Amino acid sequence: MEVTQIVHHGAHQGVTGSCHEFYLTETASMLVDCGQFQARDAESNDFDRRVQDIDFYIDNLIGLVVTHCHIDHVGRLPSLLMAGFRGPIYCTPATAQLLPLVLADAMKVTRFPYPEKVLSGVQSQLRTLPLDQWHGLEHGWRMRLRNAGHIMGSAYVEFEQSLAKGAEGLPKRVVFSGDLGCKNTPLLPDPTPLEYADTLVLESTYGDRLHEDRDTRQQRLKNVIEKAFVDKGTVLIPAFSIGRTQELLYEIEDIMHQDPDWRKMTVILDSPLASQYTKHYRRLKALWDDEAKQRLADDRHPLNFERLHVVESHHQHEQIIELLRSSGEPAIVLAASGMCTGGRIVNYLKALLDDERTDIVFVGYQAANTPGRDIQEHGPGGGYVVLDHQRYQIRARVHTLGGYSAHADQRELLEFLQTTVKPVHNVRLVHGEENAKKVLATKISDGGYVTGDVSFV
Repeated sequence: MEVTQIVHHGAHQGVTGSCHEFYLTETASMLVDCGQFQARDAESNDFDRRVQDIDFYIDNLIGLVVTHCHIDHVGRLPSLLMAGFRGPIYCTPATAQLLPLVLADAMKVTRFPYPEKVLSGVQSQLRTLPLDQWHGLEHGWRMRLRNAGHIMGSAYVEFEQSLAKGAEGLPKRVVFSGDLGCKNTPLLPDPTPLEYADTLVLESTYGDRLHEDRDTRQQRLKNVIEKAFVDKGTVLIPAFSIGRTQELLYEIEDIMHQDPDWRKMTVILDSPLASQYTKHYRRLKALWDDEAKQRLADDRHPLNFERLHVVESHHQHEQIIELLRSSGEPAIVLAASGMCTGGRIVNYLKALLDDERTDIVFVGYQAANTPGRDIQEHGPGGGYVVLDHQRYQIRARVHTLGGYSAHADQRELLEFLQTTVKPVHNVRLVHGEENAKKVLATKISDGGYVTGDVSFV
């Protein structure tokens, strides 16, 4: 077995279930992420079994690195502990704060047994590592986490073996990208440039496309809200609880700050989980980018502004829906889930879909066979959507705003390969659909971004 052998236990034939095992020696390995399969990936991998089970040998594992706390990167962690893993779990301090919230919610949804025991075990095994500092491992290896710019606390991980020299006499280095974020993302610093890698395991979610212009997305959002403001209607934004919700709040606050008339608009955050994440994002303000910190210095509160109303109970949730249905007061509602498959957004849709004053704004990918995709496709034509086994006519206006993806697009992935010390040698593409990997592989090879091979499963 080669020292640099990498075995994939997820996200190598799709975009979820991230889990990669890196062998330091023939008998000692590190696991990078332990994510849950979702949507089509879950269906194609025997969902009931694979969504929770650990179906690989774990006795060689000496540690786990969590790149960030999205469910498709950490969702199988409870199963890993129940299977007997007792090694250290490495992550950034910010991820350590968010991780228990994610796991608690995930175990509630999947009805995972003994959730308290799992959370206690996770807490006892967590080892936080500051960004940009090397940490010694066994067998002559060391590890470093670097900012990935995807969500708060996200990182890519570098493994380096000082005794084994790569090209140009530098230590051998193997890098796992995790999920790389976009540049110019609100609140987050841009991803740290890559120095070099003898082997780079690179995500390829958007390897075959470019995002819409991120610099004008706030104006496009404002244009939609402006219609609701004039019509005295409601803007419904289905949003994922961590990352995108906080970005939207940040931009909505700026829209309201720039125009005093807009400050009459009520912004409703109706997602218990998103509310908890938002509180943690505020506590982690030391990690915000310079622009966000300047807003704080100017006595602005981009995640806790005056017209932001956080729904605390299910009773309040029901009251607000009835108020919006009858009052004619303009409002913006952010609620989960992002693809309208469940959660509180469904109740808002049931109440307001047939109101022509309502605007529905999609800011994230809507998977096939989800209510979000059905609304996106059939709404503009006055079609219907099935929610909880009942048809609802769509008279609301439907909008899809690009530029809100948390993943780097093709251009940014290629820019990550433009290293600062020496070129990348070999690249292995993961975390992407087959076409995305094929297109990106061709771009990498034809562009001369690497000195070795580009491969994928």
